[in-house]
Amino acid sequence: MYIRSLTILCCLLIWLSSTAQKKSPNILVIFSDDHTQQAISAYGSAIMQTPNIDRIAREGAILKNTFVTNSICAPSRAVLLTGKYSHVNGLIDNSSKNKFDGSQQQIQKLLKQKNYQTAWVGKWHLRSLPQAFDYWTILPDQGNYFQPDFINMNNDTLRINGYVTNIISDLSLEWLNQRDTAKPFFMVVGEKATHRNWMPAVEDLGAFDDIEFPMPKNFYDDYKNRRAAFEQDMTVDKTMIIDDDLKIRANYDEPGIFGRLSETEKEAYKIYFDKVADQYDKVKNDKAALIKWKYQRYLKDYLSTARALDRNIGRILKYLDSAGLAENTIVVYTSDQGFYLGEHGWFDKRFMYEESLRTPFVIKYPGKIKPGISVDDMVVNIDFTPTLLEMAGISIPPDIQGKSFASRLITNKSDQDWRKAMYYHYYEYPRPHNVAPHFGIRTMRYKLIRFYGPFDAWELFDLSNDKTESNNLYGKPEFDTITLQLKLDLVKLAKEYKDDLAVGILEK
Repeated sequence: MYIRSLTILCCLLIWLSSTAQKKSPNILVIFSDDHTQQAISAYGSAIMQTPNIDRIAREGAILKNTFVTNSICAPSRAVLLTGKYSHVNGLIDNSSKNKFDGSQQQIQKLLKQKNYQTAWVGKWHLRSLPQAFDYWTILPDQGNYFQPDFINMNNDTLRINGYVTNIISDLSLEWLNQRDTAKPFFMVVGEKATHRNWMPAVEDLGAFDDIEFPMPKNFYDDYKNRRAAFEQDMTVDKTMIIDDDLKIRANYDEPGIFGRLSETEKEAYKIYFDKVADQYDKVKNDKAALIKWKYQRYLKDYLSTARALDRNIGRILKYLDSAGLAENTIVVYTSDQGFYLGEHGWFDKRFMYEESLRTPFVIKYPGKIKPGISVDDMVVNIDFTPTLLEMAGISIPPDIQGKSFASRLITNKSDQDWRKAMYYHYYEYPRPHNVAPHFGIRTMRYKLIRFYGPFDAWELFDLSNDKTESNNLYGKPEFDTITLQLKLDLVKLAKEYKDDLAVGILEK
């Protein structure tokens, strides 16, 4: 009798173990806006500490070479949903004439076939309403930092009092608390931070005032032999708006972004930014001093919004821990692209240069991804969807253009057949920042860019010897061989990803 009971117990334990192994993981993707690697301490930032993002990296993996296909907000969200390039999923830019086609195949639809409960909360920015989510509540367009409006599934627009980063966390945790616990969940937390115009939470005003940030080495870039860089309109010096971006004597009485502040918030903003305005008055007639001051103000506000972002990521991680969900939940933190924090004298994104081409990506999955992994392989945001699908045990549809790097995370072994180059294509011109459309190829050492539209131009950079991408090598005889090879590889990639526009330009 004892032996029989022991046998039954052993069988039960084996069955329970097998069932646990087959249990589908929850998937939580925290997707921020314009948050760049330079502002994340896990990536070696010297200007910002992000302990909660760092925690995800420490408990899982950090990807060191993650790139985007098109460095701009809405198209990057479309890539996250589809695993396909902009010209394939149909959303190439942020313009009002383009809307995301929600009828097409998307990650949440594929996960729902595996009995996942799905949700999207926060910034959506795709000019069409979400489809095939069990729950969603989204910011209209870019959304507001204070007292933001949200569109719910009844298509009602409701205003919620408070600071947007806190509210997005509140709504996300509320859904997690009320979800069907019998099903695994897939949830995207769409953050507004750190998007322009960088309005800090009241508690973060002045958080970085005691710091004098070092200016990037190429802040005073002369854009020599780089016409597109010369003709852009995204400099800290000339493009930033004094009252809007830098908040100098802003109008708190009109119904715009500052008019949304509550009376208490207005008082705090006025007290703080009146002091900032006094600083501005002291330097406004000194061109050299003014540009340095603008740079410092820009970073202080940008990093303050990032501070609230990281703090709220901590709230979400704490919830997963306390609810007993952490052990079976894949947590991803990433952004729609990188951003310029003064490099080349800029803010914003768009260019194929490193600061906006790169995006952060950290992921943890206890028991599957060994803590502390660092991945140097070249990953592109089209790879996010197939990776999550494979980790959920779902077959990857053949029309998805990305590749899964799940095995790389689980085994911590490089795949010798993994990509050696990535492909990029940016379209939006001329508004709002006059950046010429361009496409290109990046290898681990070289980058070749083809500008088209208002003018035709090529740029070639040796990234190992020119980390600031200041020296255009295109046309120099000693680089003819590598240029020819890169052009051949560029044509090959454009054809592989079915980019007919680029192929037509290259084969003229």
